[in-house]
Amino acid sequence: MSDTQLRIGIIGINGRGRISRFFHQPDGRAIVAGAADLNQQFLEDFKGYCNPDAFTTNDYKELIHRDDIDAILVTTPDWLHEDQVVDCLNAGKPVYCEKPMALTIDGCDRMMEASINNNAKLMIGFNMRYYKFVLAIKELVDAGEIGDIKAVWIRHFVGMGSRYYYHDWHGVKRCTRSLLLQKGSHDIDVMHYITGSYTKRVAAFGGLDHFGGDKPNDLKCPDCPDKATCPDVNLVEEDKKPDRKYCAYRKEIDIEDNMVCMFELENGIKATYNECHFSPDYQRNFTFIGTKGRIENNELENKVYLWKRGEGNAMKPDRVIDLAADEGDRLAETGHGGSDQGIADAFISMVLDGKEPPVPMQAGRMSVAAGMLAQESLEQGGVVKEVPPLPHFVGV
Repeated sequence: MSDTQLRIGIIGINGRGRISRFFHQPDGRAIVAGAADLNQQFLEDFKGYCNPDAFTTNDYKELIHRDDIDAILVTTPDWLHEDQVVDCLNAGKPVYCEKPMALTIDGCDRMMEASINNNAKLMIGFNMRYYKFVLAIKELVDAGEIGDIKAVWIRHFVGMGSRYYYHDWHGVKRCTRSLLLQKGSHDIDVMHYITGSYTKRVAAFGGLDHFGGDKPNDLKCPDCPDKATCPDVNLVEEDKKPDRKYCAYRKEIDIEDNMVCMFELENGIKATYNECHFSPDYQRNFTFIGTKGRIENNELENKVYLWKRGEGNAMKPDRVIDLAADEGDRLAETGHGGSDQGIADAFISMVLDGKEPPVPMQAGRMSVAAGMLAQESLEQGGVVKEVPPLPHFVGV
């Protein structure tokens, strides 16, 4: 199929579904030829920012069974992924699925089984694997610069957490289950990716320490009498994401906003992960410590630091990698620091050139497993949870 232009359909076109514009390459190897969404206005908007000639429907099953649709993007809310992806795979269509893969381990296993049974490839949407600081750290680790990794520390400061997660369905467990899946799945996957090892056991503590409260569930920020003084008011995304407007202190909020996790990986590495959604700043900080040195990123400075044991001044890094040196404003326009275009190109190449998924379904499953069991642990007061291995019908 290397000389064929891939015809892609997308299910769920608002929010993360806007990634479709990176897959639509009329003069290249792929076009987004169809879209499905329950919201008719979203479908009209999609034609404006992506493809005015695309087929559209309110029924995703009508889309996936069209003979002129070769592959599917699933970018719907988390709780819909499992059934929709399985339906696509059963129709013989290769799938790109946004993270998290599903909300349960069994759901992930069901999706993998459908992929194998139908010989239809499944790629998971971990865009952080394309971030420049992740690629830089991975290159240093693979080159042996810090020897064998023994410890990992990850801190995720989710500034504006209310705006992204507590003004809509993300803040409710029946829809999201845990932000260790919705948000933390990225960080857990990076930990697995760079160390080359999956989580073996996990324990966690957490709580709803800031958001939620006694406000009515139907209270909207634009109508709130406190909107002039509330530090978490959200009035900026009414057009792009109209559902993201409900009070972050409403009664139905039950998703933890402050979590501390401890992981032991299959090769004995010890790791910690902290996720806080009421931090004033927004950044991720990764530290990898090995037998020969330490690597740490600073996302605000856009730099990666390398310290080597027994070399130079212990108070200063031996090497500083400036990731902003050649970027300017270029990546700001290409989605998630340039990663969205990388995702689109990788998926198109996977389907047309027969390559293996650059982010395999096994990685999606193990990220969900680690996050899901961390959530269960914190709900049970920190009980240690053993992560079940991959099922027998898939490889590592």
